Parts: sequence; structure tokens; C-alpha cells
Amino acid sequence: MKIQFSYILLLLLMLTSCKEDLAKRTSENAKDAKKKDVIFENINKGWNFNGQPSNATSQSLANTWSEWRIFLNELSQKPKSTMGAFQKKAKTLSVKVTELNNNIPATYSKPAVKSRIGVLTTKINSLNLYINLDEIPIQKVLSLISEINIELASLQAQFDEIVRKNLIPKEEGESDLIKMLDTSRAVPTTKIPE
Repeated sequence: MKIQFSYILLLLLMLTSCKEDLAKRTSENAKDAKKKDVIFENINKGWNFNGQPSNATSQSLANTWSEWRIFLNELSQKPKSTMGAFQKKAKTLSVKVTELNNNIPATYSKPAVKSRIGVLTTKINSLNLYINLDEIPIQKVLSLISEINIELASLQAQFDEIVRKNLIPKEEGESDLIKMLDTSRAVPTTKIPE
């Protein structure tokens, strides 16, 4: 008799605890869904990249450099439906910015451009990392979006600066002077064994 009473008491205890867990779980799921909606709305509002060329140099590069054109096109397309769409877009941007290093036109293949592309790659990879976390830090994602826009403007300004420098005519003998200053062309000063 005591064993039956213990089983009944244990069964009642389990039933009441399951009901509490179900209600608790339902309320937690509702809170989680609301939190995800807030995150989605904030990121949706802040996801504004400047994917348009800002100067004539950048525009002409978009016509001739396919990786640059594809990257700017990806930046200008904004995902709309879900958080997963933003995560896919961040992953795509991460791939496209990495491809920028593949075929840089010879005129622009300078350390200043490569370093700016490297910084842009780092920022976009950080965005991809943060947007794919379970707990998405909204402020960090939004600040990275604005930093990416700043770095993109800096890269386009560097393109324009290279064009302006190339338009400056060289003086007579300047190219010879530059060759003489190049230390990699210097004759070694080691003694020749006799």
C-alpha cells in the first residue's frame, strides 16, 4: 500500500512539474522571439552600405575591374526577409571582399590600396563573425557597418589620389633620380676574393 501511494505521489509531482516547465518554456520562447525581432529590426534599419562609386575613378574601375563591380553590387543589395538572410549576405560579402585582391589593376596595385583592402576585409569578416553569433551584439554590428562605410570611402579616395598623382608630369631627370635612390638596385660593396 505504501509503495502504491509513493508511486501516485511521484506521478502527481512529475505531472505538476512538467506543466510548470511547459509554461516556463513557452514564456521563454516568447521572450526569445521578441528579442530576435528587436535584433532583426535594429539590424534591418542599420544595414545601409554605400555601395555606389563615390568618384569618377571608382566608377571607371567598376567598369573595368569585375571583382570591384561585383563587390559594390553585393554591398548595394540589402537582405529583407529574415536574420538568416543577413547572415548569408555577410558570408557572401566576406567572400567577395577577399576576391578583391585577385586582379587589382596594375595602376592601383600599390601598398596603400592593398592595405585598405586588407582593413576592409578585416571589418567585413568581423561583421560576418558577429552576425553569426547566438547572441548578436547589435551595437557592435551597427558600428562595424559604419566603419565599413568609412573604409570603403577611404579606399575610393585612395583610388582617386593615385589617379591625381599619375597626372602630375615628371620633371626631366626625375625618373633617373628615383632609380638611383632605389636601394635594391645598388651594387653590393663586398670585396671580391683575389
